[in-house]
Amino acid sequence: MFLEHTGSRATRRGWIEVICGSMFSGKTEELIRRLRRAEFARQKVEIFKPGVDTRYDAIDVVSHDSTSIRSTPVPSSSNLLLLAGDIEVVGIDEAQFFDAGLPQVCAQLASQGIRVIAAGLDMDFLGRPFGPMPQLMSMAEYVTKVHAICVRCGALASFSHRTSASENLVLLGEKDSYEPLCRTCFDAARGAMPAAER
Repeated sequence: MFLEHTGSRATRRGWIEVICGSMFSGKTEELIRRLRRAEFARQKVEIFKPGVDTRYDAIDVVSHDSTSIRSTPVPSSSNLLLLAGDIEVVGIDEAQFFDAGLPQVCAQLASQGIRVIAAGLDMDFLGRPFGPMPQLMSMAEYVTKVHAICVRCGALASFSHRTSASENLVLLGEKDSYEPLCRTCFDAARGAMPAAER
């Protein structure tokens, strides 16, 4: 599906790939799989994650099933331009936590001949488009939406339902803070919550 280009940056063609979905849908596993394939092909790969994401490791990108790959935590999207250097493939995990400049940064990297692969939540815990993801998805050449399994009925899950009472938009959590739900179960769960928590 994805053609590999070699040669100097002046002749290479860059593009943007986005992997999106709910919590526990395999976004990070798919990101790591694509990056490992690029490394196997002896391409120069650099992986970035937002500095705020320290759930499993301060440095590595780690999936919920404990698969990991070395990364560089950065405070803002502009740092990607400074650190990309002579890289052929840039991976970005937890893209939803980056600032609004991320889509333009990714577009600039792609225009420089870099393959950009970004993974992130497409919706927040309220079911709303999350951070820079909508714009990034609209600009990408390839968008892959992955699904979890609804823990209540077994259908495909697209929503990340927060099980804790926090109203903060950014709440780094694991299995004790979120559960993947299908639309029907998500709507039912949100309807059962007190109005102040919806």
